[in-house]
Amino acid sequence: MSATEKIAFGSILVGLVVLALKALAWWLTGSVALLSDALESTVNVATAVAALIAIRVAAKPADRGHPYGHHKAEFFSAVLEGVMIIVAALLILREAWHGFQNPRMLDAPLEGLLVNGLASVLNALWCWVLISRGGRLKSPALVADGRHLLSDVISSAGVVAGVTLAVLTGWAVLDPALAALVALNILWSGWKVMASSLSGLMDEAVSEDTLAEIRATISDTAVGAIEAHDLRTRHAGPRTFIDFHLVVDGQTTVDAAHDICDRIEQALKRKLPGAFITIHVEPEHKAKHSGVVVI
Repeated sequence: MSATEKIAFGSILVGLVVLALKALAWWLTGSVALLSDALESTVNVATAVAALIAIRVAAKPADRGHPYGHHKAEFFSAVLEGVMIIVAALLILREAWHGFQNPRMLDAPLEGLLVNGLASVLNALWCWVLISRGGRLKSPALVADGRHLLSDVISSAGVVAGVTLAVLTGWAVLDPALAALVALNILWSGWKVMASSLSGLMDEAVSEDTLAEIRATISDTAVGAIEAHDLRTRHAGPRTFIDFHLVVDGQTTVDAAHDICDRIEQALKRKLPGAFITIHVEPEHKAKHSGVVVI
């Protein structure tokens, strides 16, 4: 099992523990706001399972039917997570509406808030693990899961503060009002997760900083060539795809051109481990006098 898969499996275990704690907090208090927190945790568990499946699919090597690999599977998982977040938010809004119609004071609020707080601390620690490790492993599924948990931690803190205020003031209507605010925050979180994942499915180019690094590497290592043009990039999960046309002198032998390409590929792969690079060699009269000028 890879490091990414271990973390994804850990998300399922953590999600189940947090869900149990938040469900207990709701059972102790009867709070609609705490119920909304528990409902979001059911999404956490479901999306953690989806993320693990997607990571395992993405890790499969390229085959005859998928010659470029299965890396985009993680983006599908992240989009699914965004959809499920939105569904959870709509369910929470429904419960909040019922709470507005029949507001009630809470049972055992102190015990419920303590249990919910414990769940939030656990979520916060795991959120940090997902975002930091997911970024290093270049896993969109883990990062998306971490960002979702971050919104959960923030909304949980608001829930605890709001429920405490409702208990202290005796304003029962604060409980469903807070649940509605949590739902709106979750809706925004779901949209952000989906938007970032859709960009990957649409073959979005690498960042400007990474592109500048790629151009500089080509310029520095393509000694013997004239220029590189029509540079294109895209990313799919942990993989970066780079292709461009390399112009060489018309008298350059095939062996010499191949050596230049090998040198460029090795340098790019040192900068971007695991990158897939395609170079199309062209004679001098194909030069466009644009793109990357070789030093």
